[in-house]
Amino acid sequence: MTDRPAEAGVAPDPAAAYATPTPPPWERLRRLERLADNLDSRYRIPGTSIRFGWDSILGLVPGIGDIAPLGPAGYILLEGHRLGMPGPSKAKMAGWTALDWAVGSVPLIGDLLDVGIKSNRRNVAAIRAHLERVHGPAPFPPAVEDARP
Repeated sequence: MTDRPAEAGVAPDPAAAYATPTPPPWERLRRLERLADNLDSRYRIPGTSIRFGWDSILGLVPGIGDIAPLGPAGYILLEGHRLGMPGPSKAKMAGWTALDWAVGSVPLIGDLLDVGIKSNRRNVAAIRAHLERVHGPAPFPPAVEDARP
């Protein structure tokens, strides 16, 4: 709120006191890249180039293991929508998430294949590509190098 009195005839907006500023798109992208990295490639199998994350680890838990990673994946899709992704790109992102879920729901073999899909990283790379088309080059390099839309 400001220290100035309200203008005559104009009531102050009570919601303005609780409004939180929206972070710039690049801050949001950086946060999404960190989330995708944790979900899809946080850890590396020693002696190999195979990377996996919490999505693959949670997939090993019977029952909730394939549903739990849908929450963060849904958040990435929502942020893509909020950042102005076009409809066809959002549909492609949803398709990657659905494929990740469907493949991961197959016991054991699906968990092994899930390591290679990395839908969250693909989706964040698509968001980055969209933001760079709209706003120009990002002020930082991609946190995720090998996932391209």
